[in-house]
Amino acid sequence: MTLPPNVYDAEPIPESARAEIERLLNSGDLFRYTSGQDAPVSLLERDFAEALGAKYALAVSSCSAALFLSLKALGLKSGARVLIPAFTFAAVPSAIVHADCVPVLSEVGDNYRIDMEDFAAKLDDSIDAVMISHMRGHTSDMDAIMALCAERGKPVIEDAAHSLGTKWHGKNIGTLGQIGCFSFQSYKLLNSGEGGILITDDADLLAQATIMSGAYEHNWKAHLARTAEDEAELKAAFDRWQNKLPLYNLRLGNLSAAVVRAQIPELIRRVQDGRRNHDHLAAQLELSPWITVPDKLAPEERAPDSIQFNLVGMEEAEVRAFQDASNKRGVKVQVFGLSTDNARAFWNWEFLGQAPSLPKTRAMLMRACDVRLPARLTLPEVDVIAEALIKAAQDVRGNSRAFGT
Repeated sequence: MTLPPNVYDAEPIPESARAEIERLLNSGDLFRYTSGQDAPVSLLERDFAEALGAKYALAVSSCSAALFLSLKALGLKSGARVLIPAFTFAAVPSAIVHADCVPVLSEVGDNYRIDMEDFAAKLDDSIDAVMISHMRGHTSDMDAIMALCAERGKPVIEDAAHSLGTKWHGKNIGTLGQIGCFSFQSYKLLNSGEGGILITDDADLLAQATIMSGAYEHNWKAHLARTAEDEAELKAAFDRWQNKLPLYNLRLGNLSAAVVRAQIPELIRRVQDGRRNHDHLAAQLELSPWITVPDKLAPEERAPDSIQFNLVGMEEAEVRAFQDASNKRGVKVQVFGLSTDNARAFWNWEFLGQAPSLPKTRAMLMRACDVRLPARLTLPEVDVIAEALIKAAQDVRGNSRAFGT
């Protein structure tokens, strides 16, 4: 029997990073502001903004830090209410709480995307901002979301931690709202173990976030813009905000930046490979009458590094049995709502107080299965995963096949 692949190891760091890392180690010059505009962090920001098609970028210690700084840069007051999808990672409401704001949860459907009826009903005058999590790389109806937010005057932050490389109508996710935030955590397409970055076309927002990230005194001069015009706008914004904001010290270091920057040329290839693997596996899973993979929305070009699917016609005991059967076959399946203390199940966010009643999201989380599917896998390795999942479902519900197969 062919053993399932290891889905937890990341791709090797490109050889091109090694010379720069060696130079940094020999110099001891690891702080981003001791190297001026040639610091690896500054060069990473410039290159990342260019790759995404944004004017400005700010690299920080995590995506959570980027989300926090985004909220602070928007000038939200204590107690401001921020609307988010209920299907997200605990770090998202945590960043909102960190910014002394209040998360408001919107329903999510069985396709893992925001329920637009519930979203529109909750986007009332009490909401001060919107934070859209493209959770596990699934893009909600951003046309409808952005139109509603523009009509009602609500700023939008995109939590794109799981969506680097995804496009909506050909435009990069993370560039649709006022600010987009990304992660460099080890399971993401660009990996430095920890780290994050935010992008924006608004010089004023970038200047505030940069100063609050820890650009004390005039260290903001080390930050680069892509054009002379953008540089002038950025300098004027820094001049406006000098000495007017607190410093939270959420900077990224040069070593992490050197590791990430070397991977940017790999991004397009990783996106293509990840999409190939996802679509190949999804097509096979759809042959099972017990498994369904929700379709993407038409304007979306995904960049997945995992796959989510729903189990059909199974009670909770059968869902647990499927999870156990798959795990025994060497493919770990996480059912969000059945995993003990899962940080993606909103009822486990006890720091928010009593969990709201969100029946659609709860029902989805009790059936939705999650399997890692890194871009580095080959199609034969994906086939092994498909066989294990399909046979696990057969273990529970029998060998019935879908019509025509």
